[in-house]
Amino acid sequence: MKMILAGLAALLTVPGLLTVNGNSQTPQKATTFTIAGHRGEAPILQINGKSYIDIEALARLTQGSLSFKGNQTILTLPPSNAEGQAAAPHAKAGFSTAFVQAGIEELSMIREWRIAIVNAVLNNNPISVDWLSAHHRQAEKYLALTSAAASTDDDRSAFPLLTAEFNNMQKLSEAYLAMRNQAAFLSPDTFDNGPLEEQILTCARGFVSMTETHEFQDQAACH
Repeated sequence: MKMILAGLAALLTVPGLLTVNGNSQTPQKATTFTIAGHRGEAPILQINGKSYIDIEALARLTQGSLSFKGNQTILTLPPSNAEGQAAAPHAKAGFSTAFVQAGIEELSMIREWRIAIVNAVLNNNPISVDWLSAHHRQAEKYLALTSAAASTDDDRSAFPLLTAEFNNMQKLSEAYLAMRNQAAFLSPDTFDNGPLEEQILTCARGFVSMTETHEFQDQAACH
């Protein structure tokens, strides 16, 4: 139907009128013009063997709009129902495979970051700001990839949990660095089962469990 209407619009040769058909050579009484699948009708005017339709009436019949550019008259038709559905598909439920994979990778980066800090405390090894920043950048990179992979409502609902996990890991990293700058020696149990570290571990376990059920469930530990 849209291709037919587009073809009709291309035949606009008389200002304000659209030729239809006819063979009479004198004005005839008006008849009506309708389009299958559209409500309403427009009068047809017979002049010198040709039939004409007012293009504004045609625009109303098709729920289109008219615009003018130079000596051109342009009829713009609305999208069909199929096109409208394709442009705005319903959001899928559950987690997408790409989001789950990216999310697990992000948790792996955070885990490596945390283990590096724990080992530094256990071994009393000095760690530079640049070294910690490298872990931060890796985790930040995978967090961005996870955001890009989100395509369902559940993906988008779960992403803030990973963001909170990343932010909590950053807090733990900054806390270690501050304590290292204040003391030459740190006890091995400095971060052992600390509230922040426990929160990070619980959030990670909750996220993995949630992806296994393939359904979003808020994780209090991540907030």
